[in-house]
Amino acid sequence: MKKSQRIKKNKEFQTVFKKGKSFANRQFIVYTYKKEDQEEFRIGLSVSKKVGNAVTRNRVKRYIRQAFLEMKDEVRQDLDYVIIARNQAATLDFHTAKKNLQHVLRIAKAFKK
Repeated sequence: MKKSQRIKKNKEFQTVFKKGKSFANRQFIVYTYKKEDQEEFRIGLSVSKKVGNAVTRNRVKRYIRQAFLEMKDEVRQDLDYVIIARNQAATLDFHTAKKNLQHVLRIAKAFKK
């Protein structure tokens, strides 16, 4: 992912949390926040220490980033996304994680028509 596609600052995370909408399933919570003057989507990740050790948390983050890279043409570009991984995300393989992420993004209406 390019640097322009990442949400890094705490202020930006808080904006998405406070002004955005949340959608969830058993593995992921997704916050979306619409920004009109944005050419490409931005993504912020949060994986708590409750999910597992550093290796597990980094694997979950890699899976989420790769899933977004594969779906980048289908996902709406005018949104900021913050994805929070729940405990059950630690046990998933990549294909299951991608399928569950697609499920929650479909609920959030984050795909282009």
